[in-house]
Amino acid sequence: MENTAIKYCLYARKSSESDERQAMSIDSQIKEMSELAKREQLNVVEIRQESHSAKASLARPVFNQLLSDIENGLFNSILTWAPDRLSRNAGDLGRLVDLMDQGRLQTIRTYSQVFGNNPNEKFLLMILCSQAKLENDQKGLNVKRGIRAKCEMGWRPGIAPLGYMNRAFGGVKDIIVDPERAPRVQEMFHRVADYKQSGRTLKKWLDGSGFTTRQGKKITLSLIYLMLKNPFYYGMFKFPVSTGNWYQGKQTPLITKDVFDRVQKQLIVPRKTKWGSKGFAFKNLFICASCGSRLCGEEKFRQRHDGSIRHHIYYHCTRQIKYDCDEKYISEGELINQLLRYIRHLDFSNISINEKLQGMYLDFKKVSREILLQKEIDTEDDDIDFKSYAMYVLREGSNREKADFIRGLNIPFYLHNRSLQIKPAN
Repeated sequence: MENTAIKYCLYARKSSESDERQAMSIDSQIKEMSELAKREQLNVVEIRQESHSAKASLARPVFNQLLSDIENGLFNSILTWAPDRLSRNAGDLGRLVDLMDQGRLQTIRTYSQVFGNNPNEKFLLMILCSQAKLENDQKGLNVKRGIRAKCEMGWRPGIAPLGYMNRAFGGVKDIIVDPERAPRVQEMFHRVADYKQSGRTLKKWLDGSGFTTRQGKKITLSLIYLMLKNPFYYGMFKFPVSTGNWYQGKQTPLITKDVFDRVQKQLIVPRKTKWGSKGFAFKNLFICASCGSRLCGEEKFRQRHDGSIRHHIYYHCTRQIKYDCDEKYISEGELINQLLRYIRHLDFSNISINEKLQGMYLDFKKVSREILLQKEIDTEDDDIDFKSYAMYVLREGSNREKADFIRGLNIPFYLHNRSLQIKPAN
């Protein structure tokens, strides 16, 4: 009768983290404890299980629901394999003891012990769960100490970058040169340092030469730049990266420090203004006829023989759809000239411009007429036609006005072979 009045919930837990891989599996826990319940004639109302670490409090949904059900009277006892299955942190341990103090949790039974609602057994429960927390904390310290010792020995933890391989032989783990990929990696650095090749040029060369990742996939452009910035290739590494702790590696360097430094200089993009502060009138307004990507703007500064600086703006494909798109660039001046030639022969009676552009045109007509009247020049509104306004905006308007004008035309412009078209290339 006493066993029937006590309502157990069998709780089994397996951590998903590596530090508890040797703990008893969930199926084994349920089997052993179910047999114990049968022998002892325990009233097990429900079985609950989860794979979750008990390091942090309030982190296990099944365990949290179990405690809520105990508060509501659905259970009044817990059956589990060992105390550390319930708690490895002070927060969850405190909730268990608090439920016992309230009389809602009568018994916690493990495979070898019983913890009832009395001072001595609750104190023992707290000691065992605190011991489990201490073991967790010590494991974390031991892992960090082991990683630090490995770094000081010259071996970087984790997977070696492309060009190297991790090796485990005779109980010793080290990093060796990958004979298949290392020569290409060396040449990649020299192509940037000696010939100033770009990342996209390197990618075309690597793809053409059959260079792949360990998974057999083509190397991405972002990975190429990560490799070019990785000091591991000349013999140094930083671990963890966020701490700034540098170590001298024992791996065989693929390049010299001088080559690495020259590559870093090539990777630096000089910024004359803050990022995002440049204004490009036609950014994202035209379409690449070859791949369908939008056009982006780019500034170029060229020094003349007399020492002066000449400023240019070019538009080219963003290559967001096709990374190796070979559509040619066009200068902003030539782009405007082509727009002007196109507008001169455009029949605006067949074009439906948006309301914003119509308003801008009407404001322009009003201001222009007032200026002409001040100069005692009589004119009709029809003399100030839409083409005159278009010529003014494209030649003298601000970047915002130019952009609003192109958007207002509702005409998709395509760029093909440095020529504007209203239809994509076949």
